[in-house]
Amino acid sequence: MFKVNDYVVYGMTGVCQISAIGKDEYDKDNDTQYYVLTPVFSSNMTIRVPVNSKKLHMRPVMTKKEVLALIASMPEQETLWTDDDRQRAASFQTALRSGKSEEWIKLIKTLHTEKEYRSSIGKKLTKTDEDLMNNAERQLNQEFAIALGIDPEEVLDFILEHVPKKVEA
Repeated sequence: MFKVNDYVVYGMTGVCQISAIGKDEYDKDNDTQYYVLTPVFSSNMTIRVPVNSKKLHMRPVMTKKEVLALIASMPEQETLWTDDDRQRAASFQTALRSGKSEEWIKLIKTLHTEKEYRSSIGKKLTKTDEDLMNNAERQLNQEFAIALGIDPEEVLDFILEHVPKKVEA
């Protein structure tokens, strides 16, 4: 069970802070406990999620140690490219919705690799691929920012500083 002030990753909303845990103040007959979530990087809403929900797509934010280990593993992360646009979009949507940072990294790495290749031949990513990459980067940057105690805009530079460089044989 989470506690008040814990940071969590909630579905596609991104990083949220638990601002309260309690019953619905407007429905006195309902004994259900709710987490009240406040998105950290967009303060224009709150979300109420039943504590005992079986479909709870919420997990704790990674620790700094976990983030550093994940950054260290980035060069070995596989890519997921599929030439079929529909199949690729479905696969990438599944990876994005998984809520797993490892899946977001695979998606981002795959699309950055494809973006570089297409740029070299004078082409661009499709709008769908670009949107998926941006969403995955937003999710990852938010989580890494909280874990590392930096701004989301600083995450890419942090990763580039800390990702192991491949050694050519």
